[in-house]
Amino acid sequence: MENSTDIVSFVLAAYGNIGELKYLYFSIMLLWYFSICLTNTVLIIVIYVDKRLHEPMYILLCNLFVNEIGSSTSLYPLMLSQMFSDTHEVTLPWCFLQMCCIYTCLSVEFCSLAAMAYDRYVAICDPLHYSVIMSTGRVGMIILLVWMYSFLNFIFSFSFVLHLEFCGNVIDKVFCDQHLIIKLACSVSVLNKISDLLFAFVTVLIPFSLISVSYMKILAVCLNTPKENSQKAVSTCTPQIVSLSNMFVGCIFHFVDSRFDVAHVPDKVRVILSVYLLICQPMITPFMYGFHQTKLWQSCKRFLFDRK
Repeated sequence: MENSTDIVSFVLAAYGNIGELKYLYFSIMLLWYFSICLTNTVLIIVIYVDKRLHEPMYILLCNLFVNEIGSSTSLYPLMLSQMFSDTHEVTLPWCFLQMCCIYTCLSVEFCSLAAMAYDRYVAICDPLHYSVIMSTGRVGMIILLVWMYSFLNFIFSFSFVLHLEFCGNVIDKVFCDQHLIIKLACSVSVLNKISDLLFAFVTVLIPFSLISVSYMKILAVCLNTPKENSQKAVSTCTPQIVSLSNMFVGCIFHFVDSRFDVAHVPDKVRVILSVYLLICQPMITPFMYGFHQTKLWQSCKRFLFDRK
């Protein structure tokens, strides 16, 4: 490979030359980012203000809404700034910081869905002990563990990148991606090459296993209860299932774009698919839970329209 040089910044080549369209893209992204922050913030405030929503499920939801704002903030400010950049450069510290935020928030998302699946499992399968098992203190501990687990997961994955020497600085993406950064290294070990796969295993498969176990037990209970009760139980789980399905779709798009040759795909389509998860998930979450959960939706209407 070529000789190592002192790389101080990476070039996000996927932006290309967008010409005068940058004003249109900037306006669309700014509006979308503002909408994400506004929608999730309103739901956080509603849950905080309405004491009737101070229940484990809604506390976990509040954590999920916070994470949606965090994941969006890890992407959109940098994208907005790059719209008016001629070089599309980002310094190494900022690039690594963005990686930390995106990857940590991704892990928090899956772990939060696992925590919410466990909450539904206890509520449906062991309702008499629900208030004891899912006490406020225990829910707070679960949320703390979710964030600690996700951050340490990223730190472990990032340790494979930290000491690499780079022989190139062009990343064919609109954000900093660990796999593509590792490909720029002058020499890498097998562990370096699969470090993002290890991260994916710990981030996706472990929480998914917990979610699967919870929903299988819920399904077993639903099959042995009256139809009306089983429908109510299934309806409370629907948003989590939709969120989880969308997360998998987004992860597949990201994985394919990073690891396979997709040169035949139009650049604009490839860019959109690569950030699909960070575009759709932060808006799907508040709308799925805000409109689907009757109690939360009623509280939102009272907060927004019935205040005197």
